[in-house]
Order: sequence, then structure tokens, then C-alpha cells
Amino acid sequence: MASAKSSRSRPAGQSGVFPVNAAAGAGGSDGGVQLADKLKIFKTDNFDPDAYVQSKCRTMDEKEIRHLCSYLQDLKKASAEEMRRSVYSNYAAFIRTSKEISDLEGELLSVRNLLSTQSALIHGLSEGVQIDSLSTGLEGSAEQDISTVEDQEPSEIWKWSTDFPDMLDVLLAERRVDEALDALDEAEQIAADAKQKGTLSTADILALKRAISENRQKLADQLAEAACQSSTCGVELRAAASALKRLGDGPRAHSLLLSAHNQRLQLNMQTIQPSSTSYGGAYTASLAQQVFRVIAQALSDSAEVFGDEPAYMSELVTWATKQAMSFSLLVKRHALASCAAGGGLRATAECVKIALGYSELLEARGLSLSAVLMKQFRPSVEQALDSNLRRIEESTAALAAADDWVLTYPPTGIRPFARSSAGSLALQPKLSSSAHRFNSMVQDFFEDVGPLVSLQLGGSAMDGLLKIFDSYVNLLISALPGSVDDEVNLEGLGNKIVRMAETEEQQLALLANASLLAEELLPRAAMKLYSMNPVRGPDRQNRAAEQREWKRKLHRTVDKLRDSFCRQHALDLIFTDDGDSHLTADMYINMDNTVEDPEWVPSLIFQGLYGKLNKMASIAADMFVGRERFATLLMMRLTETAMLWLSEDQSFWEAIEDGPRALGPLGLQQFYLDMQFVILFGQGRFLSRHVHQVILNIIDRAMAAFSATGMDPDRVLPSDDWFIDVAQETISRISGKPRVGNGEREVNSPTASVSAQSVSSVRSHSSS
Repeated sequence: MASAKSSRSRPAGQSGVFPVNAAAGAGGSDGGVQLADKLKIFKTDNFDPDAYVQSKCRTMDEKEIRHLCSYLQDLKKASAEEMRRSVYSNYAAFIRTSKEISDLEGELLSVRNLLSTQSALIHGLSEGVQIDSLSTGLEGSAEQDISTVEDQEPSEIWKWSTDFPDMLDVLLAERRVDEALDALDEAEQIAADAKQKGTLSTADILALKRAISENRQKLADQLAEAACQSSTCGVELRAAASALKRLGDGPRAHSLLLSAHNQRLQLNMQTIQPSSTSYGGAYTASLAQQVFRVIAQALSDSAEVFGDEPAYMSELVTWATKQAMSFSLLVKRHALASCAAGGGLRATAECVKIALGYSELLEARGLSLSAVLMKQFRPSVEQALDSNLRRIEESTAALAAADDWVLTYPPTGIRPFARSSAGSLALQPKLSSSAHRFNSMVQDFFEDVGPLVSLQLGGSAMDGLLKIFDSYVNLLISALPGSVDDEVNLEGLGNKIVRMAETEEQQLALLANASLLAEELLPRAAMKLYSMNPVRGPDRQNRAAEQREWKRKLHRTVDKLRDSFCRQHALDLIFTDDGDSHLTADMYINMDNTVEDPEWVPSLIFQGLYGKLNKMASIAADMFVGRERFATLLMMRLTETAMLWLSEDQSFWEAIEDGPRALGPLGLQQFYLDMQFVILFGQGRFLSRHVHQVILNIIDRAMAAFSATGMDPDRVLPSDDWFIDVAQETISRISGKPRVGNGEREVNSPTASVSAQSVSSVRSHSSS
């Protein structure tokens, strides 16, 4: 019985390292575990990377190591994203603080100038008092000094300081800004030298400084007024800002620069008006062109005049963010709102992509505004996604109410799956009418959602598609006649009416719909979608992993329909219409209490199982062309469902093992024949290794119950050839395929050798 034991499925090991979806929620929480808790181990002072990896990988196989690497990569990305969000959330406070520091520096400069002026005034008054005190002592020489002074000529410095106010008035009137700035700088230097060398009197120095201060303020006001004029060109604006900065008022200069660009933007935007008849993408493009062109020009002007000083860059980022926010609100109000509400996914996606396309032009210059735009656009995009998915779901459900569940090629007016120059129907899928509609609408959906993949919204679209596919499969489950009593939870069906699939052909058509969509049509459409937005490096590996997981979810959804189908047909075989079981312990126990010799054929329930499997396999061969594996697994699953029910029927085994009447020789022989019949007709077609082992365990249990009566099973059971002959005779009769020769088995046939091995292994397994 070694062969039977070797076919037993080995239980999967429990590694206990990371669950399959361990990193799926790394951005937020995973089963209640916060990201900070996950990263805590990496933040300790004594963290040893080598020891950590060795502790995790010592007992791992290659698949688990790849899984660990993927988990750590996802955790790294989540950590980086968390840091980015943290920086962005505190960025406004940082900018505000930087601006306040800059303003404070300007105020300190003004205070210093004021203190300098006050100091000079006090010094001048002090010198004046000293002169008055000395006047009495100098009266004798006054007449001589007066005559000397009258003979002296005024100095050049005194003349320049006297002419300075008039000269500066001329420069300001003629808007000769650079010359005025040079004159102010020269006056500052002359005043400092005169004070140090004593070439001017204190009163003259004070008058010169007063003139410098007044004209400096006058020039600053003139520059500010010029910057605020809408007629001021870009060169003049930059020159005014540069001059203001040179005057020592950089914060005011930068604010005026940004204010001038904002004023220019508002004037330009007045010419762009939304229209209910125009295309939303045109409005978005026109508005984006104006907004991001002005932002780019402001970025260039700020860099040219102020360089990359943090305070000015922070103010620029705040201003640009505000402009981007205003732009996104306008697009959302006048373009996205109507598109999203009407389910215009393609129009919504194109508007968003246009806006982000203009925004990305600024990223090369170090200014990223995409996150600001997406924060506003995401709700509208998700609304459009939901509207489209809901329309697919409702349209498919409406057709399912009248679907005759007959597989056909795509009808006229339905988008074909593949376009061929030869027009070959072999390339087209055979589906029922509701499945054709579902497939066509999903293909349109993938085309519309294409631009969203590059916007990191492809995941939402794929998850939404899984949801509506699950809803469609629930509709197919409800079309099974036994679905009213099915325990499967069919949430979301509501009051939807579905036409029943009465025949086995129609019921298999339900499975053909779901399997073809899940195995070929939807994955191929998704692959085409991702091919339009290729990625490289680690992102490519992550996308491949996401696609594999998405396909697994599709298959699990189809498994729900398959299990409901198999459960219904297994129960139809086992139970009567009144709920009584066709398979009871009494049908075997009572055989030893009759006087008539039994007719040795497999029990009717197992003959019915083979007949149903044989018929369904014939139908499935035409329906599942190219997908024979699915049909084979379906038949195996149906056999497994029936045999597991027998294995787990407590009332059956309580009667066999502990009932008032024991299982006799004839009953054991009939039971052994039934089990051997299942093994023979299922070998290679309807029987998996797992179910084969289940049947061996069932036989062991029956043999043990018989041995408990004190009798030896091997002494009462016929030879192996007898069971093979009876079982194959029944198989030939039900399948309609005659046996070889005059009822003799073909010794060299594969079936004969497999049958002999099966019976021999069953007998040896039971004896052991």
C-alpha cells in the first residue's frame, strides 16, 4: 500500500514569518499594528542588520525569503511616504516661521539705522554744547577768525552734500533707478568718511543722512508702485524687485514680485470662461497653461533676483501651492464635477492627466505640486470610477434577468475580444449574453481608466473591477436552481431577478462564463492596460506581484461558483426531493438480513454519480475548448464533494460502528464494491490524489468496523478480479463503450493495469 500512502498530500508547513498580505497595509495599519510599531525594531541603538536577517532567514525557503524582501521593500516605501507626509504637514508652519524671521531681520535693520541716527544726533548736540562753552574764551580772536573764514572757499564735499538732494530728486523723477542707488550708496560712504575725518560739520552730516533716509524711502515707494502696475513688463518687474532688495527691503521686494505675478494671472484668467457645451479638457488645458506658466515665470524671477535663499523659496512654495489649490478647485467645479457625476471616466481622467502634465513640467525645476492637485482631484476620479463600475454592474444584471445561458460568439454591436484581419471566430470568446456585455463594458472601462495607472489610481480601478466581478459571479450563483437553499452569502443582490439555469448545459455555461472571464479575458485586458504605462526596476517587480495577486482573487471568486455548483449536484445525488438520503448505513447492514441473493452491481447513488460525471464531461469537452484543465478540476471537485460528504456523515458512521446491528459480510462486500467502483471510474479523470486517499480511509474505517465483530475481511471478500469485472461491466454499460472481447479485460490496456493496481493497493492498505 506504499503507493497509496505516497499519494497522500503533504501538509503545508507553517513558517510563521510573514503573512501573505503582511505589507499590504504598510502605509497605515495591518491588523491593528501601526507603522511606527513595525519600524520600532529598526530604530533601536543596538539593531544588528546581519543578525536580524539571519534570524529571519535561517528556516526560510527561497519563496519565503523573496516574500521577506518584498515585505521589507514595502516597509521602506511606507516609511518614506510617512516621512514625506510628516514634512508636508509641518511645511506651512516652517514657511510661516521663516517669513517671520525674515520680517524680524528687516525690523532689526530698521532699528539699527534708527539707533545710528539717534547716536549721531546726540553726538552732534554734545559737540554743539562744547562749542557754546568755548565761545566766551574765543571772543578776542573772533574778528581774526571771521576774516579768515571769509577768505576760505567751500570744500568739494560740502558742495556735493549741498547738491545731493536736488541731484537725487532729478534721478528719481527720471526713474534712473540704478544711478539713484549708486548715489545713495555714495552718500552713505561720504557721510561715514566725513564723520570720521571731520570734513563736514555735525549739522551737515545730519542733514545728509536725513536726505539719504528720505530719498531711500521715496525710491522704495516708487519701486513698489511700479511693481504693482499691470503694464510693468517682466524685465522692469525684476529690476524693481532687485532694486528694493538692494535697498535692504528683500522681504517686501519678494512679496511684491509674487503679488505682481498673481495680479497678472488673475487678469489672464478672466478671458477663460467655462462653457456647458465645451469639452472639459479644453477648459482644463487653457486654465493650466495660464496658471503654470505664471508659476514657472515667478519661479524664474525669484531665482534670478533672490537666488535659493530658504526664506524666499519657502514663500514661493507657499504662494505656488495656493495658486495650484485655486486652479484645482476651478477645474473640479467647472470640469470634473459634471464629468464625475455622469460617469464620464475618460473625460475625468483626461482632465486630471492634462493638469498633472503641466504640473510635472515644474518638477524638473524642483517644485512639485502634483500632491496638491491629486488631493483635490482624487474624490472626483473615485466618483467617476464608482459611477462606471455601478453602470457595468447594473447593465450586466439587467441582461442576466433575460439571459438564456447559451454560449454564443459576440453578437453585432458588442465589442469583440480580438480583432483579426481574417475575421476568424476562433479568436472570439463564446459567452452568454450577459457575460458578453460584461466583457465589452470592462474593455471600455480599461481603455478609459488607462491614464489613471500613471496617477497611482490603477489600484482603485482594479479593486473596483474585482468587486463588480464578484457581484456578477454572485448573480451566476443565484441562477443555480439550488441557490435558494445555498448557504453561500450572496450579499448585494438585493431585488435583482436572475433567470434560472435549468439544464446541466446551462449550469455549465455559468461556469464557462466565469472561468473564461477570470482566466483569459480580464487578465489580458489588464495586461494591455499596464503595458500602456510601463515601469522599471523594483516598481516592475511590485506591479508583477500585484497582478499575480489580482489573478488569484479572480480565481477565488470563480471557486465560489464552482463549489456551489458541485455542492448542489452532490446533494441532488445524495438526497431525495423529500430530504431523505439515498446513502444510508441501513442499505448495507440490511443486505445480510435478506434471504434473496443480492445482485452484485454498484449502488444506484454511485452509478448516478458516474453517469452525471460522464455526461457533464462530454458537455464540458465542447464548452471548455482550450481550458480542459478547468473542466477536469471541476469533475474532480464534484467527486470530492460527494465523497467528503460520505466521509463526514456522522449518522452513517455511528450506525456502522456503534449501531445495534453490525455490518455483515454481504454489506461489507457491497460497500467495498461501491468504493472500488468510484476508484475505477475516477482514475485519471474524476479523482484527485487527495480524494483517492479519502476513499482509502473510508474503506479502512468500514473494514475496522467489520473486524470489530470478530470476522476477517479478507476471508469474506472475493478476489480482486471479481471487483474489477463487476465495476468495469457497470462502467461499460453506463458509458456505452463495450468491453474488449467477450467480457474479458484487455490485459495490456492502461485501464486494466491501473484497475488491478488500485484494487491490489486498496486490499493491501486495508489489511495493513
